[in-house]
Formats: sequence, C-alpha cells, structure tokens
Amino acid sequence: MKITHHVFTLHISRFIKENIMHIIDLVLKDLLQIFRDWKAAFFLVVMPILFTIVFGYAFGGMGGGDKDADTRIPIGFSDHDNGQLSQVLFDLLEASDAIRPVTFDAETTSDDLEKMVDEDEITAVLIVPANYSDALLGGETIKLTTILKSDTAAGTTAQNGIQAAVNRLTSSVDAANFSTQVYVQQNPQVDQSASQEFFDEVLNQAVAAWDNPPLTLVTSQTGSDDDTEEEPLNAFAHSSSGMMVQFAIAGLIGAAEVLVLERKSGSLQRLLTTAISRTEILIGHFLAMFMMIFIQFAILIGFAQAFLQVEYFRAPLATLLVTVAATLFVASMGLLIGTLAKTPDQVVVFALIPMFILSGLGGAWVPLEFTSPAFQTVAHFTPLAWAMDGFKNIIVRGMGVESVLIPSGVLLGFAAACFGLAVWKFKFE
Repeated sequence: MKITHHVFTLHISRFIKENIMHIIDLVLKDLLQIFRDWKAAFFLVVMPILFTIVFGYAFGGMGGGDKDADTRIPIGFSDHDNGQLSQVLFDLLEASDAIRPVTFDAETTSDDLEKMVDEDEITAVLIVPANYSDALLGGETIKLTTILKSDTAAGTTAQNGIQAAVNRLTSSVDAANFSTQVYVQQNPQVDQSASQEFFDEVLNQAVAAWDNPPLTLVTSQTGSDDDTEEEPLNAFAHSSSGMMVQFAIAGLIGAAEVLVLERKSGSLQRLLTTAISRTEILIGHFLAMFMMIFIQFAILIGFAQAFLQVEYFRAPLATLLVTVAATLFVASMGLLIGTLAKTPDQVVVFALIPMFILSGLGGAWVPLEFTSPAFQTVAHFTPLAWAMDGFKNIIVRGMGVESVLIPSGVLLGFAAACFGLAVWKFKFE
C-alpha cells in the first residue's frame, strides 16, 4: 500500500512538473518572439518615458514648478500721489497673499493701462490720484481708480485684494487720527512735530497689526502621528502613472499579434498534437503577456523613482499590489484582443482605440480632480481610473496599503471579466 501511494505521488509530481515546463517553454517562446522586434521596446519603454516627461513639464515640471516662485496675481500700481499714504497702500498690497503690485510710471496713461488689461498683459490696475494722502489725512473720501475685468475669477480676486488693502489703510488712518486727537487733548502743550510723530507711530502700529491680528482662525487636518510638512506636488506623479497605464495597453499589440499569427499559420492547432494541453496553451500565452507588462511597469516605476523623484517606493507593498492588479487586467485584455482579432491590423485597431478611450476617460491625460463630478462618475466605470486612483493614492496622497485595496479589487474584477470572455471566445483555428 505504501509503495502504491509512493508511485502515485511520483506520477502526480512528474505530471505537475511536466505541465509547468510546458507552460514555461511557451512563455519563453512568446517573450523571445515579442522582444525580438525593436518596436516592442519602443512602445513598452521609450514612448512612455518620453510622454511622461512631456506631460510632466506641461503640468509644471519637476516638483510642480519653482516652489519659491511668486504665484500671486499681478496688478499694476500707478502712483500719481507719491505721498506718505500711497506708499503705505503699496506696502499693504505687497503683503497680500492673493495679489502683488507692479509699479508703473505716472506717465503711463490710463488708456495704455486699460489696453494692457484688455489684452490680459496684467490682471488689474490701481491708479492712486494726486493729493490722495492729503485728502485721506484730512478726513475726506477720495475715490481710487481701478481697471479690471470683474467677470473673471482673477479680476474678482484682484478686486477683493485691492478693496481689502484700501479698507485696512482707511481704518488705520482713522485709528491714528482719533488717537492723535486724544493725545493732543491730553497734552495741549505738544507742538505740531510731536503730534505728527505720534500720528506716524500709531499709523505704523495700526498697519502692522493687520499682519498680526489678536484673533486668528487656525484650521488643522487630522491624520497620522507621523504627518510631515506638505511637500510641493511633483507634476511627474500624474504623468508617470498615466503614461504607464496607457502604454501598457499599447504594448499589447506585439503580444496579441503572436496569437493571431499562430492561429493563421496553424501553429496553435499543431500544438494540440503535442503533449501540451489547451489549458496550458492559454495559461502560457497569458503569463507571457503578464510577464511582459510587469517588466514594463517595473522599468517605468524604477525610472520614475530614480530620475523623476516620484515616490512609488514610499509604500512598496501598496505599489506592488496595484502593479500586479493592473498587470493582470492588461494581460487579460491582451488575451481577449488576441482572441477576437483575426488579422494583425485588427490587433492594432483593437488595442489603440480602447487605449485612447480608456486613457481619456480614466484620467491618464488630465487629472480627474480637474473634471466635473459627473465626468468622474463616468470615468470610474473604466479600469484605468481605478489604476490611476491606486497609484496616486500612493505617490500623491501619501497613503498606504489600505488605500489601494478597493482600486486593486476593482481591477481584479475587470481582469476576471476579460479573462473569462477571452477563454469563452478563444479558438485554435
């Protein structure tokens, strides 16, 4: 009985080993046939790297642009007063978080300034009239001239920023005037120079108080204990993941053509006359596509991490999980394309048309955050949107394994659907 059991175990072991060797031989044959063509390397590696860099610079380049650059809205400042308060107003505008003043000579006419605003050379212009300081110090109300497009978001922001600075100056002057009057009443012996010095000191204190208000609103965001200071967004984070998933589909062309050519030449039917089974043939072709796409992902992820500072290795297990799930989907889609296509030309059509549609809808080109809620809802009926969510949860949002479980699960669902359809429609003839 023990001998019979031992012989049975040897037969099972030998059978499994032979099946595995059949599959490995088929995988190696497919990979050798795919990588023998230089176009495979071009579509798998060169093209996605080039498009990653181009799209990355289109979205702001390394680190999302110069983090020290002044991104406030520029507004023109034409000073016809050259008085004490016009300089204070300029300083208040300069301290704004939303706008920054750019000085223009008083010789620049209002028509020239208006033309610059119309042609979008500058967002807005503030013209300070002559005798502005004297009028404001005397308690008079004097109107400032602003030129802007109030029907644009930038124009509205500029208008609000200018109005805030003017209101701060007016309230500071009122506070300084009132304090000076009280000071003179309590000290009638002071001369004009002393009262002016007191006024200047109070005015400076009132203006400075706007930068350090006694009451501030502090907002905070809950998170893990090891939260660190927010880093500037790396624009390559989006283009890297987007081009990677897009060109994974384009790379299927060569792999799917192998199936089509084998079917047309009768190689698939001849394989059935050998010791290899139908199941082993399907698994072998599928694993060849899986290995090809996984190698592509590994190269592109390594390149992005090493040369573009895209933090895929921030959560290596999460990255591996999304990569495997995305690779399984793409390989299943490749098997389906190879099943449905009857000619190499059809392979190209069946690969490129879904690539463009899924990439456009799935956010590979433009981040879904920039689109409407309705578009985002439609996008998540596509697998590439979930792949983008998984990768960006890691490299943009700094999340871990928990954040990629749902995207990976959805990708596995798409992979199972494509694989099941491919097996159902697969023909050896």
